[in-house]
Amino acid sequence: MTLDTATVITVPSAYCLETVLSVRHWSDGLFSFRCTRSRGFRFEAGQFTMIGLLSAGKPLVRAYSMVSAPGDDHLEFLSVAVPHGALTSQLRKVRVGDEVLVGKKAVGSLTLGSLHPGGTLWMLGTGTGLAPFMSILHTPEVYERYERIVLSHTVRAVSELAYAKTIEALPEHDLLGDYVGQKLLYYPSVTREAFATTGRITDHIRSGRVFSDLNLERLHPERDRVMLCGSEAMNAECKQLLEAEGFTEGCTGERGSYVLEKAFVSK
Repeated sequence: MTLDTATVITVPSAYCLETVLSVRHWSDGLFSFRCTRSRGFRFEAGQFTMIGLLSAGKPLVRAYSMVSAPGDDHLEFLSVAVPHGALTSQLRKVRVGDEVLVGKKAVGSLTLGSLHPGGTLWMLGTGTGLAPFMSILHTPEVYERYERIVLSHTVRAVSELAYAKTIEALPEHDLLGDYVGQKLLYYPSVTREAFATTGRITDHIRSGRVFSDLNLERLHPERDRVMLCGSEAMNAECKQLLEAEGFTEGCTGERGSYVLEKAFVSK
């Protein structure tokens, strides 16, 4: 007599298997999804973990920052869809009810604790580098620590300005509105389509346009703090600009006047 046997999925001990709750495609090459969150998973706003799928019984994972806030009961991630990327070409196809791997440990130095106190916090991101800043913007602590928060998000096309409406609505947020007040300044820019602000943020820093547009003084290490999360080229260019002005890099265990995220999803 033959007995039917169900397929047994073995989840590596470093991961939890989470269920997809919703999916949003912002453009052909950009999507986000929410999934369940295991009760034991803890993280600080700005950190990342490894997420992915089981492929041939083995974990296929990359580093992703959490879009969701530490207090949310779900996890949310923002991803590009690289046509021939080993992971993202599969991850972009996930649907509600599918299961994804989420690492049990969150790491990363792109956190408020890696920066000295200051007056204005600048968060400069490109593409999916927006993700950790969305998490930080949804925590009261950032509004308590800084007099002003500037979020700059640079993308190629207008459709890639993910979460723009969510950001613009934060002053009216039921729980965060009183914290946000007039502190948050949103500065989106687009490089390959017509838009109110076109071009790269590094060009606008050099020319001074961003400061005149926002009625702010130029960056100064004694007053301003900067977080960077973007492409390797953007991070390197901003790092050079900041250090030329006297900014020092912070990391876990040693605070600085700027900090950057070195883990970036490219496949």
